[in-house]
Formats: sequence, structure tokens, C-alpha cells
Amino acid sequence: MISDLEISERLAAAALLGCAIGFERERLLWAAGIRTHMLVSVGACLLMIVSAYGFQQVIVQPHVILDPSRVAAQVVSGIGFLGAGAILLRGQVVRGLTTAASIWAVAAVGLAAGGGLFFAAGVSTVIILVILAGMKPIEEIYRARMQSCVVEVTAERGAIGADKIKKLTGLRANQIRRIVIEDAETGPGQKVEIALARVSSEDISRGVDRLRRGAGVHGVDVVPRRRDKVPQIA
Repeated sequence: MISDLEISERLAAAALLGCAIGFERERLLWAAGIRTHMLVSVGACLLMIVSAYGFQQVIVQPHVILDPSRVAAQVVSGIGFLGAGAILLRGQVVRGLTTAASIWAVAAVGLAAGGGLFFAAGVSTVIILVILAGMKPIEEIYRARMQSCVVEVTAERGAIGADKIKKLTGLRANQIRRIVIEDAETGPGQKVEIALARVSSEDISRGVDRLRRGAGVHGVDVVPRRRDKVPQIA
């Protein structure tokens, strides 16, 4: 049996590694971000500890033959149904991913407690609570840097199209949510409406400057949008 200190080190290491992966996913604007990956990592680590060390006192008894790892494996697959039920898609907003991960991690805590690994279960509970409550402000600070806006462009007819917009702005496809090109209400030109999401202020400024320098472009305006229209998770 490993020591309590080593259990804490393994769980903490799993949380840090999960945080690193989650931040990378967050940077690329995927729905499952920092907290979700940290919860999954801590839960998987705890399941491994339970499978390896949680039943040592049982398997040494005479006439007892069992494979403790099968218990953890079945919980991993079975808990996915509850997690899937917690995930909802409402318009452009994905909700429930963190809740699904917390359900999955709590199942691991239950396995640890059932196997007699009370210290591991307690430490995991503290870490999970810190992830859910303590990491939320950090996640919000990072997301606050991302903005949602509409860029309105007036240009000559045929001077600017979807491909040229993507090339000039330099944004990823999932950051450009909508491009609407229509004839101008007055004059022979055209009006282009570009809806952007999860874009930093620096990217907006740089993209607007490039659009203004485009051939045939007469004007570019930026209209802020409400942040609750940006795809988020909870």
C-alpha cells in the first residue's frame, strides 16, 4: 500500500496535468476547458489508485479470487450515461460539461470510500471543490478577455467576400460565426456584416485595420454584442 503522502502527490499531479491540458483546449476555444479536464484527470487518477490498492486486504483472504480492477472499469463506463444526461445544448450555449465531469469524479470518490481509501477520498473531495469553486474566477478572468462583436463593412460591390474576409482578419473558422453580404440601402455598393465570437481585443483591432486597408472598402465599424450570446459552458 502506498503512503498517504504519495496518494496526495499523485492526485495533485493529476490535477496539474489536467489543468495544463484543459488550458490548451481553452486556448483553442473548445467547450470542455480547464475545470472539465482537471476533474476528469483527478477522477481517473483516483480510480487507478482504488483499482490498484483498494482491495489488497480482501484478495489475501483464503478462497477469495477476484479482479478488483473490473469494478473501477465498470463504473467508468457506466457513469457516462449520467454525464451525458447532464449536458445540454441551448442555442449556441453548451451547458453541463463541468457538471458531467463532477458526477464522474464523484463516482471515483465513492469508489475510494467504498474500498477503504478514506484519505484518498477526502483529498480528492477537497481538490474537486477547489477546482469547482476556486478555478471558476480564474477561468472567468481568462474568458473576460474574449469578446463578441459584429463588424460592419461598407464596400464596393464584389470587392469583399467570405474568403477575403477570413484571409484579412486571420481568424479561425470557429471565431467567425456569420457573414452576411447584402446590397447597400443607398448607392451601388454592398454592406457586409461579420459576427465574431471569442475574439480578443487585439485580434479585433488587427482585423479591422486589415479590412480598412482592403481594396474597395469604404468603411468599417465595430458593434459590441452581449457576452451571453457567446458559446460558453457551465
